[in-house]
Amino acid sequence: MKPISIASVVIMAVILAGTSGCKRREDPMGPAQKAGAAIDNAGDKVAQQLHEQLNKADQAAKEMAEAAKATGDKINDATGDASRGLDHATEEVGKKVERAGEKIQDAAHDK
Repeated sequence: MKPISIASVVIMAVILAGTSGCKRREDPMGPAQKAGAAIDNAGDKVAQQLHEQLNKADQAAKEMAEAAKATGDKINDATGDASRGLDHATEEVGKKVERAGEKIQDAAHDK
């Protein structure tokens, strides 16, 4: 009977040693899970910052497009004014050339 009692003592010691290492952790995440979560959080933070920068760049591009359109409108207005002024000047020169031609013809008839 002694061999059984020694064997049972050894088995009990092994069971006690095994169960003493199996207590429940207060933190359910292991080191690999913590590292993975940290990587995920860092990736999310970088993505959020990237989206914020893209939104700022998009807004700046919209503002530049609006400013360019306003400048283009001003150029078109100025070009239109200049074109109308050139047309008027051409018309006035044409009238003066016509009057000069008439005076030349009158002077040629008088002689």
